[in-house]
Amino acid sequence: MKVLGLLAAWFALAVVAVISGTVATLRPPAPQLVVVGLTAGLILLERRAGWLRAWVAGVNVRGLVALHLTRFVGIAFLVLGRRGALAAGFAVPAGWGDIAVASLAGLLLLAGGAPTGNRRTLYLAWNGLGLLDLVFVVVTAARLALADPGSMRALLQWPLGLVPTFLVPLLLASHLWLFRRLVASKEA
Repeated sequence: MKVLGLLAAWFALAVVAVISGTVATLRPPAPQLVVVGLTAGLILLERRAGWLRAWVAGVNVRGLVALHLTRFVGIAFLVLGRRGALAAGFAVPAGWGDIAVASLAGLLLLAGGAPTGNRRTLYLAWNGLGLLDLVFVVVTAARLALADPGSMRALLQWPLGLVPTFLVPLLLASHLWLFRRLVASKEA
């Protein structure tokens, strides 16, 4: 229950920060520092708070994978890139990468069963691909925003402002938690 409370409070704060326009005032590299800071904060909280550490250790691995279905947000990136509201150099690789990772997550989930044996190898491969894609996207966004802040403005406004303030840090942390779970045990 504490985990749901934490996520609900964080989400509510992110919504307020985005809708109020506070996030839109951030200039590079501040949005990237927000992503890194929130991710580090979540990982640190998990390491320090027994209740969160216990939740991460006990949550169904497939549930953590299901969280990545949110990466179908890549469709919005492609649409906004086509309209010129997001830099194409971000929208195209981020959009297709997120769609691919979300689709593969869906396939893993549809395959059923616990991530053991060969499935564990597939989960590890998917997790590595997903983490690399997210890191690439964050770095690309930073590079493009530093060169032309206006080209990435849509990522700081409602509703996409929730991507750097909530979704990406949660997804990055979940990738790290998944690696720990999958590597630590043959039966995650």
